[in-house]
Amino acid sequence: MTAGLLGSDVPLADGHDLALVDLDGVAYHGHLPIEHASASLVGARERGLRLLFVTNNASREPEDVAEQLSGLDIPTAPDEVMTAAQACAALLRTRLEPGASVLVVGGRGLVTAVEQAGFRLASGADDAPDAVAQGFAPELGWSDLAEAAYAVAGGAWHVASNRDLSLPTARGFAPGNGALVAAVVAATGVEPDSAGKPAPTMYRLAVERVGAERPLVIGDRLDTDLAGARAGGYPGLHVLTGVSSARDAVLASPDLRPHYVGADLRALLEPHPLPEPAADGWWRCGDRGARVVDGILEADREGPQGIDLVRAACAAAWAAADEGVTLEPSGVPRITV
Repeated sequence: MTAGLLGSDVPLADGHDLALVDLDGVAYHGHLPIEHASASLVGARERGLRLLFVTNNASREPEDVAEQLSGLDIPTAPDEVMTAAQACAALLRTRLEPGASVLVVGGRGLVTAVEQAGFRLASGADDAPDAVAQGFAPELGWSDLAEAAYAVAGGAWHVASNRDLSLPTARGFAPGNGALVAAVVAATGVEPDSAGKPAPTMYRLAVERVGAERPLVIGDRLDTDLAGARAGGYPGLHVLTGVSSARDAVLASPDLRPHYVGADLRALLEPHPLPEPAADGWWRCGDRGARVVDGILEADREGPQGIDLVRAACAAAWAAADEGVTLEPSGVPRITV
């Protein structure tokens, strides 16, 4: 699949049969709704697009996630949610038989997923578990990480639900599961396998669950959601309602680049024009244009900015980078949508 943007003459909801939708930063912010999210997702469903919400959060049960979404006017059933806990349990099944012993270091959602996969729960490293399944839970402490380290050092297979270093909260970014996993890695020197994004495991499991043929990944983070899309060979839509900005997309390396960019989830209900090269190094999308000159991104100064300018800027920056031009981050302006 191309490392550049893709175009679509029809709304994305009409060109795909399944949307793999991230949660925080896409469907909601914490406990607050995101403008246009409910109407856009409901409208996409009405066009025949199936939705499956895919989250790196391993501490919550699918039923809890579905209840929260439904409370935000995005009607959702538990089987329309896939968590990193479920992906972690599925990854364990690739090497371990049911009945194997697993030390769970994480929240209730991970405990449930491991149990439902047929594994026995170990109480600590002294039980000589076959594996350690590690996921985020705010109540985890030093003793929990120590038990994980003892077990891994003793030969247990270390599987992380995800390796997100940060976790968005109402007060800002807090240490995520990746930071806690790093503590175990520092103590043992053993790198774990990871089930969550940016590994494409969850996307693959979700596509298999539904039997989709034309899936679309939707996310707000380039380093997890869109990197996972690239790694799995799935087209990805980057919505600018969460962590990664339009400027981040312009500066993205090939393994993090989205295939589509939208201001918000209304992008599901819209066509996506493909930027085209023009004279003097310009790339144009609609009536917006951008080019790179001596490592500096130049953008149209006349008229509003908007999402077409983001698309043109991505095309210009990526083409220059792929030709070996070093793009100066300080030379990429902030683009509003």
